[in-house]
Amino acid sequence: MVLNRQKRVRVKLRSLNEFLHRAGALLGLADGAATICLVTDAQIAKWNGSYRGKNRPTDVLSFPVFGSVEKGRGKTRRQPKILGSTEGAYLGDVAIAPAVARRNARATGISFDQEMQGLTLHGLLHLMGYDHETDHGAMERLEIRLRRKLGIV
Repeated sequence: MVLNRQKRVRVKLRSLNEFLHRAGALLGLADGAATICLVTDAQIAKWNGSYRGKNRPTDVLSFPVFGSVEKGRGKTRRQPKILGSTEGAYLGDVAIAPAVARRNARATGISFDQEMQGLTLHGLLHLMGYDHETDHGAMERLEIRLRRKLGIV
């Protein structure tokens, strides 16, 4: 399901919901396994600062049900990954800032719709436990293959 909590950028919600369904099916996810929430630059910057220590807007953030949890003294530990066991499970939420996505699309020369689809796919992979910052390119390789299958540049 896609929820729109921003008004600055017009998003084709039906089209994005249809893409979410196609991507989820390709990944073996049940309908409703994730929620995509479209938010303002200010909201995503706040969350980016709180959860990643980066005080600026970003394009996408994922909040997995099985994610990092506070351990104490500011340290975190990762919950177990659920790769391969996502059928029927609610994975979590993905926040996307359409204004940032629009700037990215213009800078890279792709369509806004393709950028939004790419961010949705990227967020879903994070919810499934993939982490491009630590996996030596595994997530990126998978994402490229999935982009081809889904028709995203």
